[in-house]
Amino acid sequence: MFTRRELGRLLLPLVAELILTALMGTADTMMVARVGDAAVSAVSLVDSLNNLMLMVFTATATGGTIVCAQFLGAGDADGANKAARQVLLSVAAISLVCCAVCVLFRRPLLGKIFGSVAPDVMSAAAVYLLVTALSYPFIAVYSASAALYRAAGNSGTPLAVSAAGNLLNIAGNALFLFVFRWGVFGAALSTALSRVVQCGAILILHRRPGQTIVLDRYGSIRPDWKLIRAILRVGVPTGVENGMFQLGKLMVQSTVALLPTAEIAAQAVINTLEYFTSMPSMAIGLGLVTVAGRCIGAGKPLEARAYTLRLTVLSEVLVTVTGLVILLATGPVCRLSGLSDYSAGIVTSMMLLITVVKPFVWPLAFTLPNGMRAAGDVRFSMLVSAGSMWVFRVALCMLLIRVLGFGVLGVWIAMFVDWLDRDVWYTVRFLRGKWMEQHVI
Repeated sequence: MFTRRELGRLLLPLVAELILTALMGTADTMMVARVGDAAVSAVSLVDSLNNLMLMVFTATATGGTIVCAQFLGAGDADGANKAARQVLLSVAAISLVCCAVCVLFRRPLLGKIFGSVAPDVMSAAAVYLLVTALSYPFIAVYSASAALYRAAGNSGTPLAVSAAGNLLNIAGNALFLFVFRWGVFGAALSTALSRVVQCGAILILHRRPGQTIVLDRYGSIRPDWKLIRAILRVGVPTGVENGMFQLGKLMVQSTVALLPTAEIAAQAVINTLEYFTSMPSMAIGLGLVTVAGRCIGAGKPLEARAYTLRLTVLSEVLVTVTGLVILLATGPVCRLSGLSDYSAGIVTSMMLLITVVKPFVWPLAFTLPNGMRAAGDVRFSMLVSAGSMWVFRVALCMLLIRVLGFGVLGVWIAMFVDWLDRDVWYTVRFLRGKWMEQHVI
């Protein structure tokens, strides 16, 4: 169903968008860090909550991508357009509720999640959460709109809008932080304004006639509960899975916090470098949702299976290549980060281990299941992901570090076992083929 050129037009902008977003996020953090310890601490704390909210919005958008992709695969452009309007309505409603809760209850919420932190950090966190929470509806609608473009096979437009928004955020930081000296409020305002611009731009672009999915007359959108249920049937389990994943990360971080300072610093750098090795393959996984979803909608499950295998192999190649590139960059990054020789040694040895192990286990754990999710097989993925994470990534990590004293190595042993466990479950599920019998529409 897809030529090599069509796959390239879908996947390459996705890779570029994820890399650009990560680089801009790193630059954003570095700029805020120059404001002071309280500011960067507040932003770090609130961003863990913000990321959880973004995962909820992304999950709903993923549900919309799958529904629309299946309609388009079935040749029903009118059905895809109707579903797209319901995606927009659903994500707007969910984000408004999240916005209201975080704005009205920001101080008790922060106190409940993060406990007693320094008063200046709590004050800055409350300001940062207030401003960024007000932008939830904008980033949620942008995420949904970008997902709809990808469902139609167009990832170039979201890339252009994302690039403009990220550059605007960096420019806003430079102005608000270093010229006006507005501190945390300036950093939050820059983020919020960039999200407003991204949202407005992509909604304007969606109105253009001649596209596969056209969204206009936004005020006339009314609930279609049948379509909303189809979207949420995929979106809710995906949201639960993403939320559990974020919660598990926080639990692992709390265990890492018990280690000596040098090892904590090393783990922070390892996390960043390892994330960069995943980005191209994460983009492949996002594209696979569109590709497999279109095949399932067209009644061609065997093609969905073939594309899933093909893109999983591509993911393995990309993990290997990016891992080698990042491994070569590890030494310079450690020097630029000002790590001690001890911490730098930990980072280098762990990145070498990750580069060797990751290509064999990561793609089967994270790329392969996206093909099955695209068919609507999301509950199985949710159960496997949640169970494996709590048993291995969290519990085993705690055992290795808190009881057996493995240090940073314990984090990655637990991570590898988690990935390997997922591999077994997902591979068996994929080979049995029952997922190909799933349908969302």
